Amino acid sequence: MRKIARLIRSSLMACAIASCTVPVYAQSVPAGKLDPLAQDRLSNITGRSRVIVRGANASSLFLVTTLIRQLGGVPGRQLPILNAVVADVPNAALPILAGNSLVLKVALDRAVRGSNERTSLTVGATAVRQALGYDGTGVGVAVIDSGIASWHDDLMRTGVPGSQRVDQFVDFVNGRPSPYDDYGHGTHVAGIIAGNGFDSGGARAGIAPAATLLVLKVLDASGHGRISDVIAAIDYIVSHQSTFHTRVINLSIGAGVFESYNSDLLTLAARKAVDQGIVVVASAGNAGRNSDGHDVYGGTTAPGNAP
Repeated sequence: MRKIARLIRSSLMACAIASCTVPVYAQSVPAGKLDPLAQDRLSNITGRSRVIVRGANASSLFLVTTLIRQLGGVPGRQLPILNAVVADVPNAALPILAGNSLVLKVALDRAVRGSNERTSLTVGATAVRQALGYDGTGVGVAVIDSGIASWHDDLMRTGVPGSQRVDQFVDFVNGRPSPYDDYGHGTHVAGIIAGNGFDSGGARAGIAPAATLLVLKVLDASGHGRISDVIAAIDYIVSHQSTFHTRVINLSIGAGVFESYNSDLLTLAARKAVDQGIVVVASAGNAGRNSDGHDVYGGTTAPGNAP
C-alpha cells in the first residue's frame, strides 16, 4: 500500500505541474473523458493499461506526452488524425490524465479482429460491371486488414506477370516492407474487391478488377489487432490520399461497441476519412444473429455501427 500511495502522490505532484483539473485521485472523473473500458480499469490501481490519449488540439500533444511520462507512462505512436497518442500507463494515472484540461479523452486501446464469413464468388459483380461499365479503373482502394499475399495471380496486373496491383504496402504489426499475409483474411478481402478472376477464367472476378490497392496490415497471424493500429492506418490513408488516388477504404474488421459512435475514437477516425471525401465501407452483421437465427442486440461492431 505504501508503494501505491507513493505512486499516487508522485502522480498528483506531476499533475499539479501540468495544471490538472482533477487534483485529487478520489474525485470523480469528468463525464465522458474516460471510456467505459478505461473506467473499469480503476478497480485495479496497481495494474497498467494500454490506452489512447486524445489531446485538445495538435499543439497540446507535446504537453500531453510530457504528462504521460511524468505519471510513469510510456508514450508510443502518435495518431495525428485525432490529435492523440498511444501510451502504456499505470491505472492510477487514468483519472489524472482524464482530468487534465489538455485531454479530451482517454480510451482503452481495445482489441479488433477480422470479420469472417464463408464466401465464394462475388455474386452479381460481373453483371453489374457489364450493366454499368465500371471496373475500378483509376480508383485506389485501401484495404485495412491482415495484409496481402504477394503471389496470387488474381491480384496481378493484366498482361504484366509478376506485377501486383498493390501501389503501397504498410505493415503496422511487424514493420516488414514487402507484402505478405500470415492470416489470409486480407488476401480474401482483396480478392473480393479487386480480384481479376485469372485463376477461374473470370468466373470469380471481384467487384473492381482494374482497381489498384493500398494495403495496410493491422491484424497479426491470429487475426487480432488493436484499434490504435486501425486509426493509424486511416491516418496514413488520409495523409496520402492524393498520392494513391484513394477513394474507398474497406474495413472488414470490427471492435466491440461500448459507447456512442459520437465518442468512440475508432468511429471518429473513420468519420475523418469520410469528411475528406473517402467512402468508408465497414463490416456489419456478421455477429448480428446467433446459431439459432435470433437477432443479437449489439452484434454490429465498430466502426460499422456508425451511420
